Amino acid sequence: MTTSVSSRVVEITKAGGPDVLQVTDLKIPAPAHDEVQIRIASAGVNRPDALQRAGLYNPPPNASPIPGLEAAGTVAAIGAGVSGWSVGDEVCALLPGGGYAQYANTPAAHCLPVPTGMSLKQAACLPETFFTVWSNVFMRGGLQGGERFLVHGGSSGIGTTAIQLAKAFGARVFTTAGTDEKCAACRDLGAERAINYRTEDFVDVMKAEGGAHLILDMVGGDYIARNLKSLVDDGRLVQIAFLQGSKAEINFAPMMMRRLTITGSTLRPQSDAAKAEIARQLREHVWPLLNAGRVAPVMDQEFALQDAAAAHARMESSEHIGKIVLRVQE
Repeated sequence: MTTSVSSRVVEITKAGGPDVLQVTDLKIPAPAHDEVQIRIASAGVNRPDALQRAGLYNPPPNASPIPGLEAAGTVAAIGAGVSGWSVGDEVCALLPGGGYAQYANTPAAHCLPVPTGMSLKQAACLPETFFTVWSNVFMRGGLQGGERFLVHGGSSGIGTTAIQLAKAFGARVFTTAGTDEKCAACRDLGAERAINYRTEDFVDVMKAEGGAHLILDMVGGDYIARNLKSLVDDGRLVQIAFLQGSKAEINFAPMMMRRLTITGSTLRPQSDAAKAEIARQLREHVWPLLNAGRVAPVMDQEFALQDAAAAHARMESSEHIGKIVLRVQE
């Protein structure tokens, strides 16, 4: 096995806007122990990629500085200690970084098989959002069938995934979105009620429904206090991002009086073992739904690798519905 492979990549030349993304060629090292190397066909585009590009989200130690946290393709090489995968297998994978490239390495335990009948382009939309939603809504948030679940940003990659999975596991799903078109898309995916946050107050809507048992939020800012008002007693708020800021003025007395839980997580800094456990649970509980076509990724637009800047501009416009994908192999 060669020690490295030449790869076309998109690198961040400096902190800034989408125009700082430039295509170049780099050597990708051979996979380390317990890693596989993937010849990438398509890569997903996510908000953390844009934050990294802007200089606001540094990759963990030893992770690739190349952006890209998920991809799909074929196994090109296998490191020592790997079992269960062979060269040529089609996989989708959670990556520590490096997805905007023709080749990337990742722990073998973070790979999952491409679901039945699904293209590599579709499969590239799965890992980052499905790992995030499963770990936060079900593992951390403990969503149960029959509970009322509110997810903000329902038309985002996270939102479209959360709506489908929560519905599939028997929850009553509520969501917010910023246009009537996005609200309609959320209802088509299984949301019982889609709240246009420009014309309605989600707090009033949820109170009228009896309150949410669980809320998944990536907005932050003044949504934090409003989320707490929207919960039932013993309700849970799970925070996964702060698009409107991470600071808020909150009266914590109701948290004690009403026994509310506030928690949250971010995926990338978690240990390899923790991510492997999420992958194991996804394979057991969610992949059968994907194989059966009961759940599917929602795709917005596809861009060529050299057009990564346009893909970032599309994402930051917030006009997209579902996932944005880079086509790596022509």
